[in-house]
Amino acid sequence: MSSTPFQTAVAAIRQGASPTEESVKLYKELTEPERLWLLDGDDPFWEGQTVMMTEGYNVRPLVHGAVERLGIPGLRFSDGPRGVVMGNSTAFPVSMSRGATWDADLEERIGEAIGAEVAAQGGNFFAGVCINLLRHPAWGRAQETYGDDPLLLGEMGAALTRGVQRHVMACVKHYALNSMENARLKVDVTADDATLHETYLPHFRRVIEEGVAGVMSAYNSVNGEWAGQNKVLLTDILRDRWGFEGVTVSDFVFGIRDASHSLDAGLDVEEPFQQLRAEYLSQDLAAGKASWAWVERAGLRILATQLRQAARSSAAVPPLEIVASEPHRALAREAAARGAVLLRNEQVEGTPVLPLQANTLRRLAVVGRLAALPNTGDRGSSNVRAPYVVTALEGLQAALPGVEIMHVPEDNPAEAARVAANCDAVVIVAGYTAEDEGERADPSAFTDELTSLFPPAPAGAEEQQRASMAGSEAIDAGGDRDRLTLREVDEEIIRAVGAVNARTVVVIVAAGAVLTESWRNHVPGILMGWYAGMEGGHGLADVLLGHTDPSGRLPFSIPTSEKHLPYFDRDAATITYDRWHGQRLLDKLEVAAAFPFGFGLSYTTFDLAAGMAKQTGHETARITVTITNTGARTGRHVIQIYGQRPTIGDRVLLGFAPVELAAGESTDVSIPLSLRPLAVWVAEANDLVLPEGEISLQVASYAVDPRAIQSTLVIA
Repeated sequence: MSSTPFQTAVAAIRQGASPTEESVKLYKELTEPERLWLLDGDDPFWEGQTVMMTEGYNVRPLVHGAVERLGIPGLRFSDGPRGVVMGNSTAFPVSMSRGATWDADLEERIGEAIGAEVAAQGGNFFAGVCINLLRHPAWGRAQETYGDDPLLLGEMGAALTRGVQRHVMACVKHYALNSMENARLKVDVTADDATLHETYLPHFRRVIEEGVAGVMSAYNSVNGEWAGQNKVLLTDILRDRWGFEGVTVSDFVFGIRDASHSLDAGLDVEEPFQQLRAEYLSQDLAAGKASWAWVERAGLRILATQLRQAARSSAAVPPLEIVASEPHRALAREAAARGAVLLRNEQVEGTPVLPLQANTLRRLAVVGRLAALPNTGDRGSSNVRAPYVVTALEGLQAALPGVEIMHVPEDNPAEAARVAANCDAVVIVAGYTAEDEGERADPSAFTDELTSLFPPAPAGAEEQQRASMAGSEAIDAGGDRDRLTLREVDEEIIRAVGAVNARTVVVIVAAGAVLTESWRNHVPGILMGWYAGMEGGHGLADVLLGHTDPSGRLPFSIPTSEKHLPYFDRDAATITYDRWHGQRLLDKLEVAAAFPFGFGLSYTTFDLAAGMAKQTGHETARITVTITNTGARTGRHVIQIYGQRPTIGDRVLLGFAPVELAAGESTDVSIPLSLRPLAVWVAEANDLVLPEGEISLQVASYAVDPRAIQSTLVIA
């Protein structure tokens, strides 16, 4: 069989040829219609919408710019990030749960599994590296990101990228300042240069430097211009400042508002169908409102990105059997357990309430409507159609075959207390579902301004206009949270059960912070369980019964009051962001968190000792920390290194390392540090500038750890 021009170019790159030069050769073989074909989706808009409404969202790859004549595969899109949304794939815990592991190696392994499942199902472009910063816990799509710290976001996103790109192209999103859901299609987010470059862009820069293939723009407007046609973001910063060479793509359907303007600004591909560019770009070119040079610039980037990935992925396409295979399911279970954060573990009759002692349990109450509910996250664009979901109840039943388990699903505090009073211990599962938080596709949002972006509708398509929301399944639920507490009845149940059974543990199911002030002192045990994926029930049992040490650490802080959070209006048309949110805002306000950033308990104890950090490069340093497991069992700890910015005075995360040690074991850990979080934007230099001289460091177990070890770093 003869090679196609695309395959010939790939072979040349593997022999050392330049992807850029090979893309030029390939581009010259395209006709003018084919060159325009590269710039959007291959399916006509209304046909594509019909398929998604009948088959479901992204059940097969969404293809952009495939040219069969030359063997060009196109961008074959699959969404994420909790797994592959195509087929019946492995549903991993949501990204926020994985962020709580603080384990980049684990995230890279998950990325490799996801990339393999994308490739096995015909995809080559995974748009699931979501690293938007969690500015406020009410954000509906908090579950899709890793936390509220730029360094943690960047390192976890880079790890996922490394893993995915062993098989397919990875795409990072949503660029930028996307941290509201209900108003995402209308809100203009304003931020000054310091806020942008110090707080909301560093994690994107980190993933760009890791070599991510694609960047997806956000729906929202930034400083007065839609992100999908924002030249400052897409060209001035992304390409000119950071040197990005990959492909830029729009968010679906409403990601751009003007075909030619977006192309000029640096947006390469309009996703996912033939829409504005198919409707207007040819006539704009004929009228001189658009340039063929813009078309070529985008086309070359699109081709070069595909060529680089094809040349890098020399291994055979994985077989379909790897999708939701036993090793991937085991990885999902491991991640579910590793992400669980133990927030409270008080003693009952002289011993901590957790882990539960299986050999003494005869009767266990499992309370709550969520205990038996498959609840892996929202039903939007990140929804993975797993072949099964292990609930909390099923996980405990499987782990405790000889124990009588009493399930109380009703919203009835009196009944829950009655059952709990006659049990050895109680596990209450409470929190949220897709009805409470998540991606929102509200038909009422389709104003004339938005529906005017649709191509002329064929007869009978009016209902599609109202229900269509690419990237989700037309659900009028979820969105930004309207409360930060549990339901009142859940809190009543917790207090009632805690009053009659001293061995009560609450498992919180949520994506972000949940205020616990009205009930946390009424129970001895609290565990943040997250939306834990298809193996979540087994992972939860592993932690509750002590088979796995609870090594998760909070990727955000949990305040004691909403008053200690940034301003948030989920229906805002305009909003201004600054650098103050999360733990940094709490520190600025000089108020304590209920649970600080980076906090989490273990079933064992650890001691830390550290020497002075040494600078290893212009923006890097390294510190050696001695860690000792001083407890009686094997455990896992996350060492965290913080620095003080001298000009601003805030505490910033510089590095971290998860470490597993046997009882009594001690080891030295060399931890790489990024100095970038210490930098401050200087307008005169038009750049981030590092401080010079001695910097105060804290080697800690969490952000405000009173036992932190003080150290120093001298920056030259």
